[in-house]
Amino acid sequence: MGLELVIFIAAILLGIFIYWRESNSNKAYRTLNKIVNSKALQMSKDNPKGFVYKQSFIPRLIFIVTMCLIVALVLEFVTPISVFGSYNGVSAFSSIVVGTIVGTYLANFVLKSSKVIEEHGDTIGNVMDEAIDKGKDYIENLRPETPKEEVIDKQEARAKDDGKSARERLKDKGLL
Repeated sequence: MGLELVIFIAAILLGIFIYWRESNSNKAYRTLNKIVNSKALQMSKDNPKGFVYKQSFIPRLIFIVTMCLIVALVLEFVTPISVFGSYNGVSAFSSIVVGTIVGTYLANFVLKSSKVIEEHGDTIGNVMDEAIDKGKDYIENLRPETPKEEVIDKQEARAKDDGKSARERLKDKGLL
């Protein structure tokens, strides 16, 4: 179980790397597009679509499974490592595929959120400042307000009593 977790995390990082590389340049996809499609069907020069970048789920899944299957078959026949010979190999293969898919979607989320933050960074700061100001106003509204008359009465009572000592005030109240 520990090895599968390590493989899964490494596959997530691989998916992030693949997505990031294709977001910067899609030369391999363009080359394959030129080989497979006629001139009329080839993608335009400003289209950023790649094998994984800006693809829907099914083409992304097909590409990743095919890529992992080719690597697994090379390992199976060229090296003494038996990928499909046991349950552990099949489990590791599925962990790699699922982890890579998760990594691509995670990278997609990070790239899109960073673009949104760059575009709306100033407005987000303004929204936060407004929210903080509204919160301060709300807290001030929650504080109980003492009427000004009570404050004036208390101040007058203190002024009258200031001439007497504590012992005299206690005697006046009848406590001594």
